[in-house]
Parts: sequence; C-alpha cells; structure tokens
Amino acid sequence: MYHHTMPRRKIAITIEERVLRRLDRLIPQGGFSNRSRAIEEAVEAMLDRLDRVRLARESAKLDPAAERALAEEGMSEDASRWPAY
Repeated sequence: MYHHTMPRRKIAITIEERVLRRLDRLIPQGGFSNRSRAIEEAVEAMLDRLDRVRLARESAKLDPAAERALAEEGMSEDASRWPAY
C-alpha cells in the first residue's frame, strides 16, 4: 500500500466522460489504488516530461565549443593536483 509523506491538497477537476472511462479502466491494470493516485502520477509524469523538454530546448541553445572551452578552463592547472585512479 502507498503511504505518502508530503502534504496533500484536495482539488476539483472537470474531465471528459471518455477520459474518465479510460482512467477507470486503467486503475486496476496500472496498479493504482484510486482515481486520485492515478491522476497524481499522470500529472507528475507530464510535469517531469515538460521539465526534460525545457532542459533539452535550453541545452540546444548552447554553443558546444564555448561550453567545452569553459569546462576546460584551468583544467591543466587542476589536473596535476587530482589523485591518480
């Protein structure tokens, strides 16, 4: 059984009947205890996906050569102090 540790807030949503039917079919198949748990996991998954897309979009703006130069800046000095592996 799932035990949450974070505070929860009750909200009301409006959802199309066809989506609700799909959700209700998914609950036993997906191992969810109830609608709220299934919706919470779906929302969290979508938020995680949006974060990854935003990160990828921002990363694409970076200039690889400039990033490499920045990463290697001062590396020759620091490398001599690194322990041997």
